[in-house]
Amino acid sequence: MSVFPIDSADIVAARRAGSGVVKRTPITESLTLTERFGGNVVLKAENLQRTGSFKIRGAMNKLASLGDAVKNGVVAGSAGNHAQALAFAAKHYGVPCQIFVPAGASLSKMKAVLSYGATLTEGGDTLSDAVAAALVHAEKTGMNFCHPFDDPFV
Repeated sequence: MSVFPIDSADIVAARRAGSGVVKRTPITESLTLTERFGGNVVLKAENLQRTGSFKIRGAMNKLASLGDAVKNGVVAGSAGNHAQALAFAAKHYGVPCQIFVPAGASLSKMKAVLSYGATLTEGGDTLSDAVAAALVHAEKTGMNFCHPFDDPFV
């Protein structure tokens, strides 16, 4: 995994990219974890996002970062949450989305991806296989490759 320098301007841009789509979710203190670890532990309820996870934040930011190239569509390899978020973001932008999934990916997550209008293709046995298949597809088609985690915009 890579390390990317991120500054306050990047955070402001990411917030702007998700405006109107990303929900402001509540934060709640976990008394059990606070007690266990001896410090104030709070949890952010990102499961309340439209796609069920925090991944929508990165997906919206990634598509916003593409500028005019977003019109070429997006492609990724993912086993679930990134796939859902990217498909949702692509639908929001009105662009094509191709997702490569590993064998055995969650049926409920794949149904959600399809409901957002993305195309699904099995991309091997593992997440690494699916990511590699997505990268090959991006090179062949000109679609924008969106890594599920190793990307400063995600």
